[in-house]
Amino acid sequence: MIVSPIQFAGFALRQAVELYDTYDEKIRACDKALEQKLNTFDSKDDKDSQKPSTPDKPSKKRKSRCAPDFDVRSELNRVSGVDLTDIDGIDENTALKIVSEIGLDMSRWPSAKHFAFWLGLCPGTKISGGKVLNRKTKRLPGAAATAFRLAAYALANSKSALGAYYRRMRSKLGAPKAITATAHKLARLVYSMLKHGSQYVDEGQEYFEQRYRERVLKTLKQKAKDMGFTLTPVETAVG
Repeated sequence: MIVSPIQFAGFALRQAVELYDTYDEKIRACDKALEQKLNTFDSKDDKDSQKPSTPDKPSKKRKSRCAPDFDVRSELNRVSGVDLTDIDGIDENTALKIVSEIGLDMSRWPSAKHFAFWLGLCPGTKISGGKVLNRKTKRLPGAAATAFRLAAYALANSKSALGAYYRRMRSKLGAPKAITATAHKLARLVYSMLKHGSQYVDEGQEYFEQRYRERVLKTLKQKAKDMGFTLTPVETAVG
């Protein structure tokens, strides 16, 4: 029996569609299990009655195409008491990955520094005889650290303060170290929000650049003063 190319193509297409439907069904089953698991957690507002509950505001970000098929953001807000997607670079899917890996109890880490070190997002400090031999970041396998790094990489074109920070670090240290430095900053923000219930407000790219300029000028003025000079701005002629 000879099978024509059209018949074979039709068979292959049916097989592909059936596989797609099967995988889609399995994914939806996983999404349902995730939703049911999140529903077992107590609401943060129920435990902390003195903290006023804030109305759920609409997200400014597009929903991730890989996010589960339910309102992940609202569920995470309910169980954590904060909206991690307010942080630029962190979408619903990334927030879910981070929370699923680290949990909601930040008391396990005394400080944000300990939390970042646990993630493997801090420079190493190999010291011998008082001399630093190596500051290379120790890579630790972990989905949470990977999620923070991907979130940092997503800030490359962001007009936010975090985006400006990433680009500044990239021009200074190169892309790999800039990703680690920005991931470290994101981790500290998440730690602060989950532990203290604080909200994140983006101050914008222009604010970051202004603060950076002020810090550089302050350093230059101090250096000039230490060397016996006075730093004065150059007046530009208005034509």
